[in-house]
Formats: sequence, structure tokens, C-alpha cells
Amino acid sequence: MNRAITVLLFALVSLTWGTTWMAMSIASTTIPPMFATGIRFTFAAPFLILTAIWCRTPLLFPIGLRRYQAFVALFYFAIPFSLIIFGEQYVNSGLAALIFSAMPAMVLLFSVFMLNEQLRTGKIAGLLLSMTALAAILVLELDWSQSNRVAGIGALLCAALLHAYVYTRSKKRCQSVPVLTFSALPSAGAGVLLLGIGWIFEHPAVEYFSLMSLASTAYLGLVAGVFGILNYFALQQRTTAFRASLVFVVFPVIAIWVEDICTGKSLSGLSYVFLAQLIVGILLVVVPAKRASVFWITRKSKSATAIEEREKA
Repeated sequence: MNRAITVLLFALVSLTWGTTWMAMSIASTTIPPMFATGIRFTFAAPFLILTAIWCRTPLLFPIGLRRYQAFVALFYFAIPFSLIIFGEQYVNSGLAALIFSAMPAMVLLFSVFMLNEQLRTGKIAGLLLSMTALAAILVLELDWSQSNRVAGIGALLCAALLHAYVYTRSKKRCQSVPVLTFSALPSAGAGVLLLGIGWIFEHPAVEYFSLMSLASTAYLGLVAGVFGILNYFALQQRTTAFRASLVFVVFPVIAIWVEDICTGKSLSGLSYVFLAQLIVGILLVVVPAKRASVFWITRKSKSATAIEEREKA
């Protein structure tokens, strides 16, 4: 029963993260990026705050980390998600998800410099495989003659870099902070900030907001912002960090399938080959170092045993 619940949570998180990319693409058709992101977080924040209160989870970071809570609101919620929805104006949702799936590789690089983590051979191979595969897919699938393609890719990469940096820094500074504490007030602050900035600088024409864009924004707030966070929190409690991180392998594939179903845009056969390479690369990046060491030690032990048996024979 416990295993079935874990599998269900994994599937729900993968589906949630995989479908949000198309929702962000639809939201940006009539709502400016910052204002849409502000609506998303303003809608999600009350549910997260009430859930935290109901679970008796503190809303504030521990004393000494209160300024960092504001940092999280700005550099984990406000800026990255605005960059993502901006980038999706020039890159389709499936490719945007693929670009963001490089985040574990970025986390690994930041961990090397910020947490003194050792960069083992398997992880170097994973970095090379995932990055070259992603580059190949983008070269094959994007029409580079169109304007602002580079701006869209740059925005998505910056969003992934910011998420990776804050995630790595948070592992170092506030590893004990609950997920609800990490998300509730920062998302509220990000929402209010983005609504204000968006209203002043983007001049949203509210009368032209389509029902599809508003529904997509509500979906992002309630399903991705609340349901997704709570499910991932529950998944992390039930399984290892490695198994939970496998969501990064699954959600880009779902995003590509959703893109194909909704718009008819599918990857070429060669791009699917590179997609398989990308998945292998991400797996090598997220697999725990100890697990890899045990694997190689086991192989070495088996080889040594085989040699000894041959020598005895």
C-alpha cells in the first residue's frame, strides 16, 4: 500500500510539472509575463498559508534567516517564474521544459563550488551527455531565423540557473526549513510585488484577458503552486531524494507529449534519440555518489572473484 501511494505521488508530481509548461504558454498569450506570474502566486499563496497554519508549520524562517526569506521570494519565485513565462513566448512549452530539466546539472556545478562536493567521473559524464543532448535538440528543433529565439532561451536558462543557485544555497543555509515555510510567505510576497511591477511597467489590458489565459493562470496557482508543492513534499517524505529527483527525468517527456497533443508539434526522430541521451545524462547527474561507488565496487568485486575462480581452475 505504501509503495502504491509513493508511485501515485510520483505520477501526480510528474503530471503536474509536465502540464504546467503548456499552461504557462497559454497564460502568456493575453496576459503579460510578470502580471501573469503575480496572479499565479497571489492565487496560490492563501492556500499555502492556510495549509501551513493547519499543519502548525511556522510561516517565518528561523531568526537569522528572515532576510534570506525575502531573498527566496525574489530570486526563487518572482524573477525565475517571470523569466520562464517570458521565455515561453519565443520557445514552445516542450522545449522550455527540456531547457529547465538541465537544473540538476546546474545544481551539481553550484554544489562543487559552494558545498565542496566532489565531481566524480560518472557525474562529469552526465553533465556532458545532458548538455550536448540539449544543445543538439535545440539546434534541430528551433527556427533560428526567427527573432527573439536567443532571448527566450536565455531567459529560460537564467531561470534554471537562479533556481539551481537558490536551491544549492538553501541546502547550505536552511536545510531544516519545511517546504511550506519555504513557499508560503515568499510566494505571497512575490505575487504582490509582481502584480505591482507588472501593472506599472507592462500596462496589462485586463479587458483583453482571455478565459483560457485566466483559467491557465488559475491552474498554475492552484494545481502547480499548491497541489504540486504539497505532493512533492509528501513524496520527499516517503522516498529518497534520488528517487524524488527522477521527476526531472519524467516531466520534460510529459511536457513534450502535451505539446504534441495540444499543438501537433512533435520532435523529429533524431531529436528523440538525443532526448534519450538527455535522460541518461540527468540520471547520471542525480544518482547519489555512494550508490555509484557501490555499483563500481560491486562490479570490481565480481570481476576479482571471477579472476580468482579462473586462476583456481
